[in-house]
Amino acid sequence: MSRQNGRAEEGASEVGEQLALIREAVRETKAERAKPRTWRGAELAAELPVARVLVDKGLVHLDRYFDYAVPAAMDAEAQPGVRVRVRFGAGEKGGRREGGKLVSGFIVERVAQSEYRGVLAPIAQVLSPERVLGPRLLALCRAVADRYAGTLADVVQLAVPPRRARAEAKPSPEPLPPNAPPDPGSWERYAAGPGFLAALTRGDAPRAVWTALPGATWPQELARAAAAALAGGRGALVVVPDGRAAARVDAALGELIGAGRHVLLTADAGPEERYRRWLAVSRGSVRAVVGTRAAMFAPVADLGLVALWDDGDASHSDPHAPQPHAREVLIQRSASERAGFLLGGLSCTVEAAQLVETGWARPLAAEREQVRTAAPRVRTVGDGDEARDAAARAARLPTMAWQVVREGLKRGPVLVQVPRRGYAPRLACERCRTPARCRACAGPLEAQAAGELGCAWCGRPEPDWHCAECGGARLRAQIVGARRTAEELGRAFPAVPVRTSGRDHVLASVPEVPALVVSTPGAEPVAEGGGYAAALLLDGWALLGRPDLRAGEEALRRWLGAAALVRGQTEGGTVAVIAEPTLRPVQALVRWDPVGHAVRELTERAELGFPPVSRMASVTGRAEDVVELLRATELPEGAEVLGPVPLPVPDPGRPRRPGDPPAGEEWERALVRVRPGQGTALAAALKAARAARLVKREGEAVRVRIDPPDLG
Repeated sequence: MSRQNGRAEEGASEVGEQLALIREAVRETKAERAKPRTWRGAELAAELPVARVLVDKGLVHLDRYFDYAVPAAMDAEAQPGVRVRVRFGAGEKGGRREGGKLVSGFIVERVAQSEYRGVLAPIAQVLSPERVLGPRLLALCRAVADRYAGTLADVVQLAVPPRRARAEAKPSPEPLPPNAPPDPGSWERYAAGPGFLAALTRGDAPRAVWTALPGATWPQELARAAAAALAGGRGALVVVPDGRAAARVDAALGELIGAGRHVLLTADAGPEERYRRWLAVSRGSVRAVVGTRAAMFAPVADLGLVALWDDGDASHSDPHAPQPHAREVLIQRSASERAGFLLGGLSCTVEAAQLVETGWARPLAAEREQVRTAAPRVRTVGDGDEARDAAARAARLPTMAWQVVREGLKRGPVLVQVPRRGYAPRLACERCRTPARCRACAGPLEAQAAGELGCAWCGRPEPDWHCAECGGARLRAQIVGARRTAEELGRAFPAVPVRTSGRDHVLASVPEVPALVVSTPGAEPVAEGGGYAAALLLDGWALLGRPDLRAGEEALRRWLGAAALVRGQTEGGTVAVIAEPTLRPVQALVRWDPVGHAVRELTERAELGFPPVSRMASVTGRAEDVVELLRATELPEGAEVLGPVPLPVPDPGRPRRPGDPPAGEEWERALVRVRPGQGTALAAALKAARAARLVKREGEAVRVRIDPPDLG
């Protein structure tokens, strides 16, 4: 009996050993299967032989990572964040992957095995061992792509500048120790200003919407906020609308903390120098950045402050897909990186007012007495007021505006803001201001050679024009350009020099001597000394009459930007605005109350369901494609589709813009509106529908934009 038991135990032991060997063999087989097969016998990396690559293809249906094998020879350099070249679009033939084009990409991670069961193609080339796409920057790009229904590759293209080998070959300098905490300076004019700087120095993350006082001190105040974050051992990022503003903040910050602790990122530096500065930030050599829109993605280490100046400026909205806005990107960075947030401007957008209304940020403003002292006196005059002075009539100015200019020239330079650049005006009925159109082709009428009236499109003369709306026979310039205005003012003030500032030639500053400075909005130069003696804001009705949801907000922003350059009331500064005095933006300018205007606008938009209270997306393309895309989209519950409606055909003489339809095509636009909190779901649904259409190759491409700025 015992012998039988022994044999049974011995047999069980042999079976157990055999089962163990079988299990081990199965495990080895699975492990072997999990390993990527070699490419034509090439040896692969011993550890983490699979690289997940973000391919530089901005197609929505390819918005994912692709696995590639890592050759052993590239093991050391092929690290997450580096640029590589890979074969994309290859197919399998005879057990091997062949074909495909070489495309650029970024390694996002290395893993032990791939879910793909075919033969992995190897990485063709490591372009550079520089890790330019770090985990934090990658996460930011992913969040921005999801918010704007875009692709990760498109956002990374905006975030990471093109490679310049010579810049990479040069080492970046060693980081300098933190600077000393700055004194509050002009921040003491704001009740919460010193406390905000102290919180940044402590390493806290205060969030504020700052309504700046008029004057030329805001660059120094932005610089002090950045210096406070640096003094606390953290980084700082300041984004401004244009190169002129960036240069002013850059100079102020350099004067405050010295050289070597920050960089200026603008297009003016040139591709190689800009990339060299960007690398200094990425490598941690400097921890502060001042720059324009593209700097919103700057990889500042241990970010302590993100600051944005004048978020209502259209320059902050990127024209390239997926068209992110710097304000939203910096809000995302502040939340994800636990950094302080400062949204500043002379004006206040409804989005800024909403940040305060929801409690996400706190208001940072001066007392009313301080505002009244710093702001100039604002006088209003209706555009239809007749001039009693012959010289005023010659310059097309009401008498009161003429007097403001004449008195201002006795004390210094006078700023004249006109809504557009150029010379040739568009004409309109003098009585009802209906645009003058050609009876043959509906093109705009203009004054041609020898003073004759004709069409700007077909050239047909119109010797006996009458307004179709009111029957009037007299015309006026709808909007007179900067050069035309400068000529007329020059004839009216022959002894005074006239200077112009616009897109083609922007002046940085003008001397403190009597002169007329004619400028378009945003191009106003700073007057040296105490500022302009007076300012004249022309054609206010043209700004307020734009068919845009933001017309009033934008007009007030432009007026405040010009009026802030004028001396305060105590120094005799005066501003005359040619617009209907009873309109809300005009009254906000008179009271210098941009926050009150923004709050009232926000309340009205909430009642009407307009952004930013709701979230919207525009879908633009051929009529049939727009309809099909919306039909295929699984919209969030309660989503409302408005339209589609035909888009106006662009003027043939106007330069093409990114959103214009192809030549000869008629496009339509539909708006999709959802409740607050559904914006992410809306973006995801539209993105999925676009991807499905591309995979099936159905119809033509449709453009989707989240939070379109041009709502009529």
